[in-house]
Amino acid sequence: MMVGRREMLVMPFLPRGARGTDARIEELEVSFEDYRYRAPYKFGGKEVDRVTLLNVHCRLSAKSGKSATGFAAMPLGNVWSFPASDIPYETTLAAMQSLARKIAKITRDFTGYAHPLDINKTLEPEYLKAATETSSEMKLPRPIPKLCTLVTASPVDAALHDAFGKLHGRNSFTVCGKEFVRYDLSHYLNAEFRGEYLDQYILRRPTARIRIYHSVGASDPLTKADVKKPIGDGLPDTLEDWIPYSGVTAIKIKLNGDDLAWDIDRVAAIDRITVEAQAKRGAQEWMYSLDFNERCPNVQYVLDFEHQLKGRAPAAFGRVQYIEQPTARDLAASRQNTMFEAAKLVPVVIDESLTGLDALLLAREMGYTGAALKACKGQSQTLLLAAATQKYKMFRCVQDLTCPGAAFVHSAGIASRVPGVSAVEANAREYVPAANKAWEQRLPGIFQIKNGFLDTSVLTGPGLCTS
Repeated sequence: MMVGRREMLVMPFLPRGARGTDARIEELEVSFEDYRYRAPYKFGGKEVDRVTLLNVHCRLSAKSGKSATGFAAMPLGNVWSFPASDIPYETTLAAMQSLARKIAKITRDFTGYAHPLDINKTLEPEYLKAATETSSEMKLPRPIPKLCTLVTASPVDAALHDAFGKLHGRNSFTVCGKEFVRYDLSHYLNAEFRGEYLDQYILRRPTARIRIYHSVGASDPLTKADVKKPIGDGLPDTLEDWIPYSGVTAIKIKLNGDDLAWDIDRVAAIDRITVEAQAKRGAQEWMYSLDFNERCPNVQYVLDFEHQLKGRAPAAFGRVQYIEQPTARDLAASRQNTMFEAAKLVPVVIDESLTGLDALLLAREMGYTGAALKACKGQSQTLLLAAATQKYKMFRCVQDLTCPGAAFVHSAGIASRVPGVSAVEANAREYVPAANKAWEQRLPGIFQIKNGFLDTSVLTGPGLCTS
């Protein structure tokens, strides 16, 4: 019975006779790891104070008998990927954990020799079926969303890419071109990409330095006067102290999206404090990104926000690099909320809605001018959408899911390999630094930031540098 299922999974996309570079999955195991935040992180109207990491170990083998192991990790960001006010946190987390075990089994059952891109393309429909099964088994009041399934599967996909790179003694970002992949990009995207391969869209060497985006949650203290109770762990408590501590020159501002006056006041206050802090350290240039986490009721709210902020704090508005998905993630259900006018002032990027090429194309039709690339949606999809955003001349940014440790190394790797990306979020160092401890001495240029930049020049080793 299982052999037949394996053949079913292999045959739709993989012709007979695997390439010599292809690999087979020999082992794959998942485990979970829990951490508490040092301080809550408020976004989308909710505060998050903990994280469960999904860790994935795997081993791939080549036909020659050579094998290599891979590792990847990703936060199970259930609050973000499975927002449901009527379902307890513990329940959505348990659903993701159950789904992770199913995804691991589905992946282990794949016995063909293939490239990780093809394994992911073949198995994603099976992962989505498993999500439906999990929703039914747990009697959830609403089904597990596709975004949640992508997040759950992402470290499995990344671990395969890590092992595949190491199997060939090369960085994972350099083994996705014509030399290693059987199909051109039209097989994964659409006919516009016929004859093209990922190595045309991915840098052969990483960008040497990538700026970090420092996040300011909606409840984060800005000055000492805002601190109700100091954390007392040696790290800064406030934005005014984080700026000199990490040399911050890019700030992501979480906004509410349902209180225009508060949102404008928040940006103006952050700009005022940042101006003072940067003057003390002699910094001349810095930037902001604004994240409403889909809470704006309509595009008119976005336009009112832009115009009022520009009128009240023109210097602050001039520092805005982009606005992140302001309205609801179901774009098809709100086609009236087009971003053409809003994007004339600053790029507006799709984030929560971005679950595949179809969503990207719909977003373009609705006036979005950029896309947020995230490791938590899978290495395979991220590379493919990185190519698509370049083909369509869209603004590109890389964000994390408050990713610590290996997950952040993965995010930094993406930021350093996708052309045109200037910065990447580095939230875990603020909210869950305990999960970074084991990495601080191993990759100090990635985890001990004092000048506002990551030293991504070190991310050249075999695999994804996550193990």
